[in-house]
Amino acid sequence: MILARRSRRSIANALFVTVCTLATMVALAVLTAILASLVQNGAGGLNLAVFTQDTPAPGSPGGLRNAILGSFFLCGTAMVLAVLVGLLAGTWLAEYSRDRWHGKTVRFVNDVLLSAPSILVGLFVYQIAVKPLHGFSGLAGALALALLAAPIITRTTEDVLRLQSRTLRESGVALGAPLWVTIRQILWKAAGGGLITGALLAFARISGETAPLLFTALNNQFFSTNIFKPVANLPVTIFNFALSAYDDWRRLAWVGALLIAMAVLAINIAVRVLAREPRRS
Repeated sequence: MILARRSRRSIANALFVTVCTLATMVALAVLTAILASLVQNGAGGLNLAVFTQDTPAPGSPGGLRNAILGSFFLCGTAMVLAVLVGLLAGTWLAEYSRDRWHGKTVRFVNDVLLSAPSILVGLFVYQIAVKPLHGFSGLAGALALALLAAPIITRTTEDVLRLQSRTLRESGVALGAPLWVTIRQILWKAAGGGLITGALLAFARISGETAPLLFTALNNQFFSTNIFKPVANLPVTIFNFALSAYDDWRRLAWVGALLIAMAVLAINIAVRVLAREPRRS
């Protein structure tokens, strides 16, 4: 009887490991195919003109300079807003609200925003920042991206601060420092690696978003830093060029997709390095 049970458990374990291995292999195969198609179609179009010339008219030479710089402009502005709100909100949840009802309510709303479809966020910002002002703008685009990034930073900040040792808080109290000084001078510094990791993950999350920008920042054929006007950006440029009938535009769309993929890969590598750093110390 005992041997029969062990045999059944061994068979069940072997089947489970086999299924998990096959699922992992399928996922890796799909990811490899995606990366291979990006490299195959996009690497050939990489040249200096991509980074030095603006998006061209059909049949004309050009690059993606305005779209690349516009994306950095939008994402940078969005991250300033998201870090400010997310860091303070996560600190409040971890250090002040604890498990009170209002803290649980804010935490629930933040979790809902974490899984909210980006197109809904774009439609929401369109209603509050585009339609009333009668025009698309970089400010509306940055606001939409910030709404997607802030919940990630909020959750990461709360989790990282809750992991900090209680002795750190007691050390600040022992020196006579108020709680806000203890948080700013001790806890934030101790959790610096985790906070930066959360910000990088949020940046990677918004760097390739297209749907919110279609309803907010739209696009611009030229380079512009006027935040109250439409701003060029890489995701919408890729969307427009990929659907066009012109071969040169489609080649630039593949190059833009490859650039975004490489940027997200670099950010994830940086996150892995930062996440491993506390263990080494």
